[in-house]
Amino acid sequence: MNKRAIVIGGSLAGLFSGTLLRSTGWQVDIYERSAHDLDSRGGGVVLQADVVTALKKAGIATDKLGVDALERYYLQKNGSIEKMAMRQTLTSWNILYRSMRRHFPDKHYHQGKVLAQVQSKGAKVTAVFVDGSCETGDLLIGADGPNSTVRQQLLPTYEPQYAGYVAYRGLIDEADLAPEVAKIFTERFVFYDFPNSHILAYVIPGENESLVPGKRRFNWVWYVNYDEKTELAHILTDKNSKCRTHSVPPGMMSPAVDRAMRSYADLVLADPFKKLVAATKEPFVQSILDLTVPQMAFDRMALIGDAAFIPRPHTAAGTAKAAANAISLVEALVDHSHNVPKALQAGESNQLSHGMQLWKHGRSVGDRSQFSYGKSRTEG
Repeated sequence: MNKRAIVIGGSLAGLFSGTLLRSTGWQVDIYERSAHDLDSRGGGVVLQADVVTALKKAGIATDKLGVDALERYYLQKNGSIEKMAMRQTLTSWNILYRSMRRHFPDKHYHQGKVLAQVQSKGAKVTAVFVDGSCETGDLLIGADGPNSTVRQQLLPTYEPQYAGYVAYRGLIDEADLAPEVAKIFTERFVFYDFPNSHILAYVIPGENESLVPGKRRFNWVWYVNYDEKTELAHILTDKNSKCRTHSVPPGMMSPAVDRAMRSYADLVLADPFKKLVAATKEPFVQSILDLTVPQMAFDRMALIGDAAFIPRPHTAAGTAKAAANAISLVEALVDHSHNVPKALQAGESNQLSHGMQLWKHGRSVGDRSQFSYGKSRTEG
């Protein structure tokens, strides 16, 4: 088969689609806007079935991907703990990225390639890059995240909307947390709910993908409300005074935001979580976004992952959705003898429905009265 796919975006969604397409005989080139490796980004991920399926279909080993949590702990304000038996496998963004990146040939993964526009003509589609280069193929996949250039061209009126709150996040090596605190967060998913907010934590693989007890990491996520007009820009301004679009990565949070976050943690969090936050060397922050689209298929172009739908993280399904999008796209191509327009059209309805269902569920959880995420932290 002499078919070529151009994938815009080299993060998880792009790698899911790239590895799966290659497994069916396609030639695939991935173009990532960042000139740097992406494997320092992100934190914990709940390992869902679609992710495992996508990796297996691509021929990637799945036996050492994560850490098992055996139960859930719900910490109470009075110091008591509610327990619930629930087994889940918890992994990291890094280990998923590296697993697929090792499986994808370096010569076909291109960094520092910023897309300028896409052009479709006849049976071919072309990506034009800011550096003046062009690449032509039979299929173009927009897997370039919330700020997707592909989506901006195809659906210019659809942009992510701020949901009213951010997620502070952090990673701590097991060895850096006091043993009596570490014991609470080990082998379980731990939550603390309180008015207008909640925080959660669990263990994920450590440096160099280690699953060895004592060499793993604690991952925490804390949702806090900030008003879009008066507070958000300050939270997203990094230590170099650059106001970022949606997130500030590890090591780049401004000292003022870092101090304020830690002071607020001391004021409102349960004691184990206070110590978890205090032990975090480089916290990071991302705004929570909403995005839906009415269309994912455009003749020979398709949107997948966060370029199409952004479900809130309470669904624990953002990564799984990207995997499901890629699986559906590739299965449709196989079912329709790799006729790109027919395949994209055939698979679109199911993935639109799936994306909308997750978006509605995430928004419902986020808008429940006990969290009141639409209410600013400064309003009490």
